[in-house]
Parts: sequence; structure tokens; C-alpha cells
Amino acid sequence: QVQLVESGGGLVQAGGSLRLSCAASGLTFNAYAMGWFRQGPGKEREFVSTISWSGGTTKYANSVKGRFTVSRDNAKNTVHLQMNSLKPEDTAMYYCAAARVGWPPRITERSGEYQYWGQGTQVTVSS
Repeated sequence: QVQLVESGGGLVQAGGSLRLSCAASGLTFNAYAMGWFRQGPGKEREFVSTISWSGGTTKYANSVKGRFTVSRDNAKNTVHLQMNSLKPEDTAMYYCAAARVGWPPRITERSGEYQYWGQGTQVTVSS
């Protein structure tokens, strides 16, 4: 049974930082690209960042580029999202997800290409 469990969310003031983590189990972690998505109040889920199976390739949404950094530790089956210079518009539920598209698995921004999802962790940024 595949499980993705996010942690690290919370309430932070604008300009602050948070580090989200996602612990994966039940899958061959290094065979999957990992992604972060978010869904704000009244908004659709949107792509935030993705990282390749090796960690060598990353991609970010324009709205977070330069502020967020994604990383992974294949030895610990974890993926992280370091979020700096947070803004109130970053307020959302953040989800990690795993995608295996092609071989070697390529990164993707498309939520429909992710096979597994976590339950999410809430990030709230106050102004």
C-alpha cells in the first residue's frame, strides 16, 4: 500500500519560511518523479514544483521560482519543499504526489499524470 505523508505546514508571517516534507512508503521511491501541488481557498489545485527520480532535474511554477526549492533524499524516501519569502497568496493546502511517466521517469506538471497523492499539509501565511 502506497502512502505519502506530508508534514511541516503551519502558520507563518509574510516573509517567513517553512520546510515541507513528504515521507513515502510502499513504492520504489527512486523510480518516481515527485511533485508538489497546492490548492488555495476557492481555487483549483495548481502545480508548484517537481523533481526527477535522481534529483537532477527540477521545475517550478513561475509564482514560486526563486523562493521555493525542492529536494529529495532517495535513501530516506523523502522529498522536501523549502519555502522562503512566503506571501499571503501562498496560503493553501500543499500536496505531494508521485508520478511514473515513461522510463526513465520524466518530470511533469500535469496533476493527472501523478499516480499517488498525500493527504496534504496546510500552509497559512499571514500578512
